[in-house]
Amino acid sequence: MDTENSAPSSFSRVRRMPKRGVYRRETIHAILDAAPFCHIGHVIGGRPVVIPTLHWREGDAVYWHGNAASRMLEANEAGGEVCLTASLFDGWVLARSGFHHSVNYRSVMCFGTPRAVTDPAEKEAALAGFIDGRFPGRWARLRPPTRQELKATLVLWMPIEEASAKLRAGPPIDEPEDLAWPVWAGVLPVGLVAGAAEPAPDLKPGLNEELPVTR
Repeated sequence: MDTENSAPSSFSRVRRMPKRGVYRRETIHAILDAAPFCHIGHVIGGRPVVIPTLHWREGDAVYWHGNAASRMLEANEAGGEVCLTASLFDGWVLARSGFHHSVNYRSVMCFGTPRAVTDPAEKEAALAGFIDGRFPGRWARLRPPTRQELKATLVLWMPIEEASAKLRAGPPIDEPEDLAWPVWAGVLPVGLVAGAAEPAPDLKPGLNEELPVTR
């Protein structure tokens, strides 16, 4: 277990299979950057709710956004604590027994109280960072957001202060007495791959050659 750069609290420390826990800031950042979206758990009206949403990271802070009228965002803005989880599924791990089947994965859990970005210029800059982080240079080519669009969008951020990563990699781990069992064992890799671009049906002529490239 690697604890360099971070001192997990008793709440955020990985308890089940603690050897898979990682607390390096670089590892936590890398998983947040690679995951295309996250899930945010919070409490609304005394009931637990988990919502999928898009996120992005800037330095030691993680951001997300949504409609300003959302119950989730209203609860977050009011100062409720949240748990933000981002996960990557890297492969099926097939062992020689059902008990030792597993998956290779990378995941991060961040805990804290989000804060709203209220300054319009800061909000626009944050949203530009979100778009350009996925599609470099695209924000400058887009129609600028209107005042009403910015007002209708709530941007929240949370410092990455209490967080932990958990991951598994590598082949199956079978019992020594099972190694001769006559069944295939190994890893079936799984990954996210962008498909061929599908232009909008009303795209203007000459723009189809300008295909977006995502990170």
